[in-house]
Amino acid sequence: MLSVSCPSCGAPVAFRSHASVMAVCEFCRTTVHKDAGAVQDLGRLSEVLEDYSPIQIGTSGKVGGRGFTVIGRIQLRYAAGMWNEWYLMYDDGGSGWLGDASGQYTVTTARPLPSGWPDFERVRVGAQYDLGAGLFTVSDRRVATCVGGQGELPFRVGDGWQARVADLRRGPAFATLDYSDGDTPVLYTGFATTLGTMQCQLLRDDEAIKASAGRYRGKVQALQCPSCGSPIGYLPGMAANLVCPACAARIDAATPQAEVLAAGERAARVPLTLTLGAVARIGNQDYHLIGAMKRLDDDGEEWTEYLLYTPRGQFFWLVETGEGWWRSEVLDEWPEPGTPAAPKVALHNIAYERTLDYPARVSWAAGAFNWKVAAGERVRVREFERGQTSLAAEMNDEELTWSRSTPVADDQVRAWFKLPAPPTAPRGKSAMSPNDLRWRFLLWMLGLNAVPLLFNFFDTVVWLAAGIFALFISFDAKKD
Repeated sequence: MLSVSCPSCGAPVAFRSHASVMAVCEFCRTTVHKDAGAVQDLGRLSEVLEDYSPIQIGTSGKVGGRGFTVIGRIQLRYAAGMWNEWYLMYDDGGSGWLGDASGQYTVTTARPLPSGWPDFERVRVGAQYDLGAGLFTVSDRRVATCVGGQGELPFRVGDGWQARVADLRRGPAFATLDYSDGDTPVLYTGFATTLGTMQCQLLRDDEAIKASAGRYRGKVQALQCPSCGSPIGYLPGMAANLVCPACAARIDAATPQAEVLAAGERAARVPLTLTLGAVARIGNQDYHLIGAMKRLDDDGEEWTEYLLYTPRGQFFWLVETGEGWWRSEVLDEWPEPGTPAAPKVALHNIAYERTLDYPARVSWAAGAFNWKVAAGERVRVREFERGQTSLAAEMNDEELTWSRSTPVADDQVRAWFKLPAPPTAPRGKSAMSPNDLRWRFLLWMLGLNAVPLLFNFFDTVVWLAAGIFALFISFDAKKD
């Protein structure tokens, strides 16, 4: 480990990895460049926005049998949200990256770039490219800006530095083509993972997060809408893209001062089965309903999607349709072949057939979301089914996501949210109209006469007709 003095304030700055070329002074935020034994002051780098990630500098774990330690971090922001890239130093001297976005994680390392890679401007979401290990499907393509950093990094970066990246997926595998340094990209490959799978140690607990941020991770806070002043419940750092339920203004709460992105008009009251802020007890965890939106297709069919979050888990959607309720979760492992244009896909060796292909548009939204959402946004949806399980690919020009949905009974939803049972029809004579009684009695008479009808057809039919005539006459007389 190399330790140098900060050129700005004199505080010690450590370089633990030989691959690190710069580090951020913990005391004055100066970026220190290591070059041929000398150090240079590259100016100050902004502090990262507190996003309540449990990861921190010094977190350790194991991936593929290799131990690692987190030694650096850059925070990147793009049009629809933000994410962290944690720089890893492996025990064997290698290095890699841990992507951290809304509780979903990927681990990657640099690999040789095969021939046939596309130009950044020609990369298209949903297209497939061979990266030397089979065809990968482009999941997103974006230009992001660095808004903060910590610790050591393997390249020079500062405020305003831009990353041009395209992410690709193949089953559980993950890859990134990074065009930040020019037209020839750097290839990083790896896979999706979880903190538990990585056996992470030295994660920040609730008390450590509260000490640095002033509040607990995952605790819903209230923010006054800068446009109309109405309170909005949200998760700071986790779901900071807000839509005011009162005035429909879109708000970016991921900045020191909440910014109104687009002032909306006073929103009409939209009836919802579940209310924003409601808490569901699912298993042994409390899930907060933090966002809701309505979507519709070109045929006018509408449904409602509710976003739920728990501090110890990931986001998931509860979808209310005319056919019932569905629980939908974003997939880390993609089906094969991964492209929504395929007539069939397979997940965990189970085949799903495409059944629906339609455009969907957001018609209304309110609450907090982990990406920027607004009325009018459109995606193309392709659904694949096997039994009662459905896979859905949602795609626009910037992103492709896959999710899996399973049905949830109405009684189960009511139990989760402690909702009252639906009203039942009254019982007794008043519950049945005279016509209902008439036809029920008629059916009873037909059944009663069915057996003798077989043995004495003519006589039975005569008496049956007379009885039916008398029945109708009596009912009509009572009605008058």
